[in-house]
Amino acid sequence: MIFWIAGVAGLAIAYLLGSTPTGYLAGKLLRGIDIRQHGSKSTGATNVLRTLGKWPALAVLLVDVLKGVAAILFARWFYPWLYTLPSVTPPAALDPQTCVSWAVCLTGLAALLGHGRSIWLNFTGGKSAATGLGVLLAMSWPVGLGAAAVFGAVVAVFRIVSLGSMLAALTAIVLVCGLEQPLPYRLLVIAGGIYVIVRHRANIQRLLAGTEARLGH
Repeated sequence: MIFWIAGVAGLAIAYLLGSTPTGYLAGKLLRGIDIRQHGSKSTGATNVLRTLGKWPALAVLLVDVLKGVAAILFARWFYPWLYTLPSVTPPAALDPQTCVSWAVCLTGLAALLGHGRSIWLNFTGGKSAATGLGVLLAMSWPVGLGAAAVFGAVVAVFRIVSLGSMLAALTAIVLVCGLEQPLPYRLLVIAGGIYVIVRHRANIQRLLAGTEARLGH
């Protein structure tokens, strides 16, 4: 029982890491505004760019990526550590390596959920693309770099961040299925990619209508 309680506590910590409202804090600290009342209403780096400027957006982007990285690194330390505690008795049938792989999967999803549905912002937040990139880079850097490359190329050509984010999510799904990765990692990327795309549903409507905002406009 202690093992499962500790496991759930680990997921809660990952959720809280992801839920740190970076963009919201930037708006409050730099201009005394609630960024959710400006621009696209999102707390992500793109809305920070349009509302607060380049350097605050860069800082928010970096911290949001690091939240995802931190969640995965935490999972890879915390769950193996549980197996070393004499007071914690994992189920005999639960292989440590398999357990850690599934824990990484669930921890990554918890961080994404935290960013998109932050407990500190009445369960609102950003679209989880930057935090998702951090999760990818820490979990499987080839997948993360591939997704980042597609994002950068799409934004450079079309100047539409939402399009880059969604195509990066699709790229991550293709790469994680094509490369040699554990099943939990594949499920994480598929579920996380779908989650990121669903969070962009309003952007998809604007893209289809030809009204989605471009950088620099």
